[in-house]
Amino acid sequence: MSVKSSRLLSILLLLETRGRMTASELAGELEVSVRTVYRDVDALHAAGVPLYGDAGHRGGYRLLAGHRSRLTGLYAREAEALVLAGLPAAADELGLGGHFADAQLKLRAALPAPLREHVDRLRARFHIDAPGWYAEDTEAPFLPRVAEALREGRVIAVRYRRWKEPTDVDRRLAPYGLVLKAGRWYLVAAPGPRTYRVDQIIDLTVTDEEAEVPAGFDLATHWRASQRDFHARLHQGEAVVRISPRAAAGLTGAAARALAETGVPEPDGWTRATLPVESTDHAHATFLALGAEAEVLAPAELRDRVAATVRALAERYA
Repeated sequence: MSVKSSRLLSILLLLETRGRMTASELAGELEVSVRTVYRDVDALHAAGVPLYGDAGHRGGYRLLAGHRSRLTGLYAREAEALVLAGLPAAADELGLGGHFADAQLKLRAALPAPLREHVDRLRARFHIDAPGWYAEDTEAPFLPRVAEALREGRVIAVRYRRWKEPTDVDRRLAPYGLVLKAGRWYLVAAPGPRTYRVDQIIDLTVTDEEAEVPAGFDLATHWRASQRDFHARLHQGEAVVRISPRAAAGLTGAAARALAETGVPEPDGWTRATLPVESTDHAHATFLALGAEAEVLAPAELRDRVAATVRALAERYA
């Protein structure tokens, strides 16, 4: 469903649940301008929705008494699937694929005919494929059971495979939420909370113990904070480099931000900048990948190591 279609449906639901609302109140709820609300109301009128505007101090928009958008008959699993309405593949991985299809059909049936045709056209022209081109497909066989435990608020006992010794460990976790990032599912769970890759769970039992999520915990806020902390720990070193315009255009993330903040143009068109690095090993591979488009100036250890590799390559290809 497009942004506009979603907003039109939101206006209908707001008026159904709250009754009369002014254009300013609707604009505040939807985080759009009053002018956008006026245009949306005109679109609803054109679609045959019995929507009326009352003038005066106590005026506002309201629906004809008894009107309903017919969003009825949704089951619990279908309602859960609506949270993933933009990601049918994600709904399928969570075991909600069939419920997602049923919910989409009911939503479609509830829309006025012109709006339904508009949504059908958009659905035929947009497709979301979240993983990157070079991402490996990862199987997470226990994902549906993790999701079920999360919905039911149950503690899970898992056997988890990690990168350091001992690799296989037993953990008892209280699920707080699931996050899909770049095609991979992550579980946020107590104690901690900490983050676990769902595809690294090699055994799982759902217990009868109730999992309590702390009052006020917000999954999206926690995830953003944990990502900031991760990147802060990741880039603890720095390297001074000269970089060509071509290589500079290809920088992303922290490196691109550092280039913008510290970059100093030089007469030959290159830029001198201080870029964040994870470690000498990682930086060595990163700057070698740029080939002749970059020159490491400092630290000396990193420059000497890159130079030694370049000399070895030159001898090999001589």
